[in-house]
Amino acid sequence: MTKSSKKAAPAAKPAASKTPAKAAAKPTAKAPAAAAVTKIGKSELTDMLGERAGLSKKDAGAALSAVLDIMGEALKAGQTIGLPGVGTLSVKATAARTGVKPGTAEKIQIAAGKKVSFKIASDLKKSL
Repeated sequence: MTKSSKKAAPAAKPAASKTPAKAAAKPTAKAPAAAAVTKIGKSELTDMLGERAGLSKKDAGAALSAVLDIMGEALKAGQTIGLPGVGTLSVKATAARTGVKPGTAEKIQIAAGKKVSFKIASDLKKSL
């Protein structure tokens, strides 16, 4: 054996040495509000759709994927999508403008483009 192979690996420093001190700190006022906010993903939507429409998970997943694909294609074509009781998705043009590069004071030109805009339905807005 060589000398280099006999050396022991340096002991790893415990990475959690600062973590307990942070965990023991008082919870902020925003912590409970953040915990209440949840995101529903595609798999949860598929499950809900399957239960409400009486479809299998496979059929509900295929239907949801088809709807999302159709919506994406319609937005790419510049069409507006009305979702009754939810709101309206539309494509809006953005003008060219001057911006500031983050981290520096350098001014940059931001090209004109397009963005997806959402306008909530008035009934849903009132009920929130």
